[in-house]
Amino acid sequence: MPEKPGGTEITELAALKVLAQPRRQQILQHLTLHGPATSAILARALGLNTGATSYHLRELARYGFVADTEPQEPAGRRARWWRAVPGDRRFPPPSRRTPELRLVMDELNRHAYAADLALFERLQRESAKAAERAADGQEADAEATGAGADEWADAFAYSRGALRLTPPELRSFFEEYIALMNRYKRTEADTPPDARTVHTRLLAFPDPGPDIPGPDALTARTDRPETDAS
Repeated sequence: MPEKPGGTEITELAALKVLAQPRRQQILQHLTLHGPATSAILARALGLNTGATSYHLRELARYGFVADTEPQEPAGRRARWWRAVPGDRRFPPPSRRTPELRLVMDELNRHAYAADLALFERLQRESAKAAERAADGQEADAEATGAGADEWADAFAYSRGALRLTPPELRSFFEEYIALMNRYKRTEADTPPDARTVHTRLLAFPDPGPDIPGPDALTARTDRPETDAS
């Protein structure tokens, strides 16, 4: 089912505080990427104890971020299984945030950005190791292991750019991005066996404008043009 245009804005401070807790972010991310799990499975994966994991799951469920689901394996029928509840969730814009809400959003974003950076650095390390193994002739045959590491590395999408936009145009740009994401979503049953989870992040922000140079910078300035050697 396609996402509702405009998404659902989370305005309740308590719900945002639940999301801002780093362990709960990890739990939600794990359920999103790896599918349903029990508190014991999550505890082993994230290095927590089952009591703490169960508590975090209940707090996430209180605000609809996770929900009960059917047991995923016969041996786990006595355990409580959880799944991430998908959705296009949005946060209040800065102009409508109270001082307390700003603090919560800053905390939420700080942990989310740190997790993204750690994930990206892990990918770089693993890609480098795969390239070394391939160079040494130790890479497993791609027919047996699925798509080779070099194939995924070549498909890696990365872009930096700048656009001249008005605020309404930037909002339209964002909605088109969400629509594109929804276009590529599919069920587990419709997913090809060689597909992998691909992390996507969009960060679009206005340029803060030129820095105002201090007195020292003004006196040290020369007429030589600055260049970007890349």
